[in-house]
Amino acid sequence: MTENPYTPAVNPLARLLDGADEVVDRLTAHAEIQGEHPAEARAEVEPLHPRKMELTVAEAIEETATTRTLRLRRPDGGDLPPFRAGQYISLDVRVGEVRTNRAFSLSSSPTRRDHYDVTVRRLPGGLVSGYLLDEVSVGDRFTSGGPMGTFTHDPLFHGDDLVFLAGGSGVAPAMSMIREIVELGLERTMTLLYGSRRSDDIIFREELDAIERRHPNIVVHHVLAESEPGWTGAVKPLDAPLIAELAGPLAGRMTYLCGPAYKYPYLISELESLGLPGRRIRKEANYVAAPPPDDPRWPADADTKEEVTVSVRGRGSFRMPRGRELIYALEENGMPPEASCRSGECGDCRVKVCSGEVFHAEEARLRMADQRFGYAHSCVAYPLTDIEVDFRTGNGF
Repeated sequence: MTENPYTPAVNPLARLLDGADEVVDRLTAHAEIQGEHPAEARAEVEPLHPRKMELTVAEAIEETATTRTLRLRRPDGGDLPPFRAGQYISLDVRVGEVRTNRAFSLSSSPTRRDHYDVTVRRLPGGLVSGYLLDEVSVGDRFTSGGPMGTFTHDPLFHGDDLVFLAGGSGVAPAMSMIREIVELGLERTMTLLYGSRRSDDIIFREELDAIERRHPNIVVHHVLAESEPGWTGAVKPLDAPLIAELAGPLAGRMTYLCGPAYKYPYLISELESLGLPGRRIRKEANYVAAPPPDDPRWPADADTKEEVTVSVRGRGSFRMPRGRELIYALEENGMPPEASCRSGECGDCRVKVCSGEVFHAEEARLRMADQRFGYAHSCVAYPLTDIEVDFRTGNGF
């Protein structure tokens, strides 16, 4: 049997936790009874919940002028790990000398295990979206994390009458849910309110229209940013009156939001004004946090453009502006941490702040232990002062 990882001798952190001795005793007793997991069990679990996996671009499907879907398969053609509609994978990407990754919701149906579809829309100035749209071709390979995320439908708690508000590529998880409903013949109803800039920028429009014609339990309303010649559908703003007109009464219905993060507070307030309680509103988390100047908690005397020094224990140091996410500066200086959601939720990109002060965006989901022992979620952390950090590099490179 291997050495117990919970003992203070092996894990000094255990000494700092209240009640650690009692917990260690219980874990040690349990380990002695249970023993190690047999190699057969580990071999069976790993393909279903891989930390990393290899994927090959099998198809590149042009959806609109600004969007394409990359169909990813295993190099050996075998089945991929299962996932739930609404989950995402995190692709490791090397763009020039920068090693990074991005989370992409899967738009394919979870009934299809032979491929994953990730639908990518061009983000103006976006490093990764431009690379995936302009440079990636069939046959290219990526490393990815396994499917993860909690933005899914739970039939026990969420019911069978759903409303989904999507914007741009935020339609990807909705598409996965809709495809699952259709392919399995589920008696679940979904009303999709989908916002786009222009009619020629609506992703999956033909498929969505065809599904709506054949399946009365799927209702789709397209909402454009501005009216255009020949358009007879809805036009923004997507406010409470328009939501009520298109979706009908919301009482008892679970509502999902996926799109630009800055619109969430507004949409939530509009939904709540219609009587929908917060517990029936679900938000996708793998989005970019609002920049510091837009956060009212940002210190007024902290110039976002002023540079501070970041020292990485045992690896060197660099200068960066206060108003930039720490994770991007680490990646640009050749020290990428582990990362998945890049929105403050999963905690994979945590770094230990040994000295100095950082500011966390509102989206940061810090654990109690993070706050107590000085860990920051680097994807939504901004250095207010010179800081020293320590962490383990990752991203599978």
